[in-house]
Amino acid sequence: MRVFVVAGEPSGDRLGGALMRGLKTLVPEVEFAGIGGPDMISEGLTSRFEMSELSVMGIAEVLPKYRHLMSRIDETATTIVAEKPDVLITIDSPDFCLRVARRVKAAADIRTVHYVAPTVWAWRPKRAAKMAKMIDEVLCLFPFEPPYMEAAGMKAHFVGHPVVAERTASDAEAAAFRNAQSIPADTPLILALPGSRRGEISRLAPIFGEVLAAVVRDKPAMRVIVPTVQHTHDLVADLTSEWPGAPILIPSDASADKAAGFAAANVALAASGTVSLELAASATPMVIAYDMNILSRWLIGALLKVDTVTLVNLVSDTRAIPEFLGKNCTASAIAPALLKLLTDAPARETQMNAMRRTMVLLGQGGEAPGLRAARAVLSGAQ
Repeated sequence: MRVFVVAGEPSGDRLGGALMRGLKTLVPEVEFAGIGGPDMISEGLTSRFEMSELSVMGIAEVLPKYRHLMSRIDETATTIVAEKPDVLITIDSPDFCLRVARRVKAAADIRTVHYVAPTVWAWRPKRAAKMAKMIDEVLCLFPFEPPYMEAAGMKAHFVGHPVVAERTASDAEAAAFRNAQSIPADTPLILALPGSRRGEISRLAPIFGEVLAAVVRDKPAMRVIVPTVQHTHDLVADLTSEWPGAPILIPSDASADKAAGFAAANVALAASGTVSLELAASATPMVIAYDMNILSRWLIGALLKVDTVTLVNLVSDTRAIPEFLGKNCTASAIAPALLKLLTDAPARETQMNAMRRTMVLLGQGGEAPGLRAARAVLSGAQ
């Protein structure tokens, strides 16, 4: 079996690496070609070019590289058509991947599988119908997604979310983290996650700082931990330098400390995104907050089809996680919710139940998502 697989960013590379491991388990003689990063390369892929060429976000960043990206799209599609693999698997990065798949479908009858369904359940539902013109099957991360894809004319498989396969820290590791940081067991520890992109960090960090200042008035012994990623570490360090709670920054290369910090925290204040699932996996109660510019607020508000953007709420079909978005993203609104989680055991238990349900629905306790994805790819070949 020959598989051409394309990923355009680190999250897709991780999905691709797990999928390749799954395929190698089920079909040891499988051969891979394509584009990927370190995870996929470690599984035997020789990438056609550096995946980082495709990890471009935002109009300002894309425009200078537009002609080069179009050239890479044409080059990739031409290679796939010439090599005639048994299946083309594209992973997320729809701006690149779906353009490649469209060109391949126009020139050859090669089966196409896309890993990660577009969020048509949240906004822009017509994307599914457009995608169906070049994609035969979709591998979905969430259990409620297949019907949307099937209604548009594609086969769809729920294969589980990768968060269920990620490592979480034990109670002993959480206690060791507190000891290492000289944080007593009865000291409130807040995990602050103001995002991973420079723009959102710059918007949210001052608001989060105000929230923590309000909390520390009630909980003067409070401490704060802030995981960072490499490209924004200095920005986070600068913006959190005057936060109360003597913030402890955890760099991205300290993954064990990050996992232990998640488990050691009493509550989390987090930007909206997939981090809510990481928090659910570590059983950390949370408050979600997010803001954007006025135009984005209006556009997203007009297009949004759901009444919550927090994935734990959506998957568990509850509204257990409080969220403060747009004009409601204020310290005066967020701080009381955070204090309630610190002091109200029933409120925490309500969240715990929703988080446990979420993890089970996402595949916790079953086969690893990469192996499930591999089985789905193979089932479509029969």
